[in-house]
Amino acid sequence: MTDFSMFSLAGRRIMVTGANTGIGQGIAVAVAKAGGEVVGVGRSSIDETAALVSAAGGGFTPVMCDLADHAAAASMLERVWDSSGPLDGLVNNAGIIRRGDAVDLSEADWDDVMDVNLKSMFFLCQAFGRKTIAARREGRIVNIGSVLSFQGGVRVASYTTAKHGVVGITRVLANEWAAKGINVNAIAPGYVVSNNTEALRGDPDRSAAILGRIPAGRWGKPEDMGGAAVFLLAPASAYMHGAVVTVDGGWLAR
Repeated sequence: MTDFSMFSLAGRRIMVTGANTGIGQGIAVAVAKAGGEVVGVGRSSIDETAALVSAAGGGFTPVMCDLADHAAAASMLERVWDSSGPLDGLVNNAGIIRRGDAVDLSEADWDDVMDVNLKSMFFLCQAFGRKTIAARREGRIVNIGSVLSFQGGVRVASYTTAKHGVVGITRVLANEWAAKGINVNAIAPGYVVSNNTEALRGDPDRSAAILGRIPAGRWGKPEDMGGAAVFLLAPASAYMHGAVVTVDGGWLAR
């Protein structure tokens, strides 16, 4: 008989950033369905996610924070831990994208993406790691990369660079923290229906080219990322450290 408790998040409290929409929302709902309690972080209304998590039978705590400010992000996590109890997991999903030819990309478009997608992600990991190690607890971190963690892409220089960095941070933290009881892994989504891909999906030629390369024959859905996230947060992945799980409909295999 399969021991499904290996995939249960019952009794676990998981912070998910960028939980108000897209992949973050899909992961938040999956965590709830696996029995976990969700601390959803966003810079805009999280009411829709709260309702979906509640419908899935999970507890939900909304937290408003602009993750463009790395100091505010780290202090937010510390405040949540100190005021309402320890976190068992952190899913760093929040991210933005700026599209433009490399010869035209502005410094602001470079910095904005780096601040959210890489800098705040690292300092959230650091805050979680410090709290978890000091409390002598075990913990799980799941960072959200991209297939552009391995490829160059087109017209997304800052985003591609940041997503390569996500994998680097995942690996270095796994090396430092595995022996301390903290599992640090990542998910690399493919092309998913979300705010970040709206421009691509709105371009008939680009959308057709993307779909033509995906063996699964469709764009990913936010909920497609949920199972992988639950697995990396659950006991079943206890010996996984520094891994990058690709969930891309076969994009990288093509």
